[in-house]
Amino acid sequence: MNDYDSRAVPLFNTAGLSNQKATRIQDALRTIREHTGGEYSLGFIKGMSVEESRKWLTNIKGIGPKTAGIVLLFRFNKPYFPVDTHCHRLAKRFQLIPPDTSAEKAHDLLTESVPDELMYSFHRLLIDHGREYCTARNADCDNPVCRRFCECEYC
Repeated sequence: MNDYDSRAVPLFNTAGLSNQKATRIQDALRTIREHTGGEYSLGFIKGMSVEESRKWLTNIKGIGPKTAGIVLLFRFNKPYFPVDTHCHRLAKRFQLIPPDTSAEKAHDLLTESVPDELMYSFHRLLIDHGREYCTARNADCDNPVCRRFCECEYC
């Protein structure tokens, strides 16, 4: 671990990779503090475009497109679609993206295709549906959403 406070490590034990996560979170906080002149605030992102803010966030080691998307959409209501494992899997199964689309490319494709005003609710719906019905190992296709919209190999 860097020169940072090792007391943060146990906080991340249950999530795995605790040393790496503690270091990256502390690095991110240091970067934010340096950028703001001493504050731990991302408020400056409000005045940036989606692309500028996405690039700024993903330039911090450990922050990828998903984390950047979550910050932009959930905190700042900026139209950038965060793609987690559920969103990626369901976007393929519902044929919203081509089957060979990487998770990174899925961010761009879904950001372009999902209307701005629906991004937050659509993201939540995909996650909820992915957790309840359409898991990675077991797709329960006997539900109204799948009966109407899905043509995956499981349905």
